[in-house]
Amino acid sequence: MERQIKVNNWRIIKIDELLQTGRWYTAKEIAQAVDGSYSSRTIQRDLEYMRDTMNAPIESGSQGYRYYEKNFFIKSIPLTEGEVFSVAVLNPLLEQYRNTPIENQLRSVFQKITNSLPEKVTIDTTFLNPKITFIPDIKEKINQELFNTVFDAMKNCQSLKFDYRPLQKSSFMERTIDPYHAVCQKGNWYVIGKCHDKGDVRIFSFGRMKNAVIKGTKFNVPKDFNTSDFFDSEMGVWLSDRTPLEVELLFDKEIGTYVTTRIWHSEQIMQELKDGSVYLKFKTTQKKELIRFILGQGHTVKVLSPQELVEEIKVELKKTEELYKEIET
Repeated sequence: MERQIKVNNWRIIKIDELLQTGRWYTAKEIAQAVDGSYSSRTIQRDLEYMRDTMNAPIESGSQGYRYYEKNFFIKSIPLTEGEVFSVAVLNPLLEQYRNTPIENQLRSVFQKITNSLPEKVTIDTTFLNPKITFIPDIKEKINQELFNTVFDAMKNCQSLKFDYRPLQKSSFMERTIDPYHAVCQKGNWYVIGKCHDKGDVRIFSFGRMKNAVIKGTKFNVPKDFNTSDFFDSEMGVWLSDRTPLEVELLFDKEIGTYVTTRIWHSEQIMQELKDGSVYLKFKTTQKKELIRFILGQGHTVKVLSPQELVEEIKVELKKTEELYKEIET
């Protein structure tokens, strides 16, 4: 079966090469050009597959077949074996998902892809450069069974019961939710759902859940549920106020170049000042994530507004100062 799949794909690539010329070819001419051992009917099935499944711009007429878009081509992948493709390209990329349930699932998918490749494939050799390294973000460990249970509950709109450990607690407590939506931020997974105990929609981290069980209770996702009300895809998934906070930051010239070469938010307003410092303004609902970000920049960033954010940063800095006073010599 695997061998047949590779042969079929090889034949499609050959047909694609012919049609890229822009000339008209009959099915018989294509069959002879590809190998000579295939029937016109086999080629016609390949052409139908290319058109219907691969969206190839194939037009047919009394003269035969051709592409009506001159720049179209079937994306093929050149090495010598499908396994080399996986080892050289996919494995480094999959390092981003190490120690997560997604890792094995992706490896399985990519293995099926490589099995369907022809004996000779083509790829951008940039990714084969041994000097390229992918550094993943630090991720929470997630139990494979729990991961699957959460997604099964979400897919079937069934309530989910589990034990949960909040950040501020050292013990677990039982929670039941209606799981509406899952979010992955920097490799860490969260589920958004209505908490039966608290009576409102909250966010739960997969890494702090255990003993997940699907209950028989069915639910409907509210029509007014909007994911943007609960997280900012550009700042984070901390559950914050739904009203956006307009933030103004001033970055020191010390990191001015670093700031100006990055997009911090899609709706940002950025201005490089004469002294080399950088002014940045944007809106977000993610105050907690924003505070973490600001504190992470140390003395190189100052909050200009809003005042409530300025005060919260002061409180955090005061706590940090007190923490280090305990170890002064």
